[in-house]
Amino acid sequence: METSIFGNGCFWCTESIFQKLEGVETVESGYSGGQVENPTYEQVCTGKTGHAEVIRITYNPDKIPYSDLLRVFFETHDPTTLNRQGNDIGTQYRSVIFYKTEEQRSLALDAIQALDQSGVFSSKIVTELSPETVFYKAESYHQNYFNLHGENPYCQVVIRPKLEKFLKKSGTLLKPAYK
Repeated sequence: METSIFGNGCFWCTESIFQKLEGVETVESGYSGGQVENPTYEQVCTGKTGHAEVIRITYNPDKIPYSDLLRVFFETHDPTTLNRQGNDIGTQYRSVIFYKTEEQRSLALDAIQALDQSGVFSSKIVTELSPETVFYKAESYHQNYFNLHGENPYCQVVIRPKLEKFLKKSGTLLKPAYK
């Protein structure tokens, strides 16, 4: 098993997407990239900790390569908006890839350059590439949020449409239960 840490907006949204991928064993919501040890959600929300809301993905690279995780990462958020995803604004919602190895960094950089050259996005990608730092697991009520609280208005208005759109176009990457 390997791990990857991505920040691409609200971790409730991104967790629910990556949980559906074949080869992904676990997805944990948390915080990374800042200077405060053991931050709380309330602290991170101030934007003063330096941390981003992130997910840590544990996956089997024989079933889903890192390049596919990167593809899902870039397809499921706007990597051209600095410190913002939709109505979520602040450095804690920045687009960031915390790479563990030089190979991950190289693959992420190649993906960014290819997307910038392709014209898929009308603006340049601002995704931060940083070496992996300490991952602080978020409070238990943030874990598996959409699956446990799918009727929450935020889940209905923001997460569900994003998830449904992703599920329609990503059939080959999905666990059998979601195809």
